[in-house]
Amino acid sequence: MSQDLIRPFLISRDAEGNVRLSVRDVRYNSQGYPLVTAVLQDTLFETVAAARSFARTNFQAVAGQYELTA
Repeated sequence: MSQDLIRPFLISRDAEGNVRLSVRDVRYNSQGYPLVTAVLQDTLFETVAAARSFARTNFQAVAGQYELTA
């Protein structure tokens, strides 16, 4: 069984250098493995802070719910 913590908000950079936010929904199958569905938001951000602010405002995100990728 997977013990990895899957955070509901993924912040990453696209090929053009824009910051993007994905909202992830995590469910678990009968064996306890996570099934993750991610929805990429249409909004482009200039900074990670702007993406976090958007998530707080629109999805009631709190500190510790973000995962950053390079």
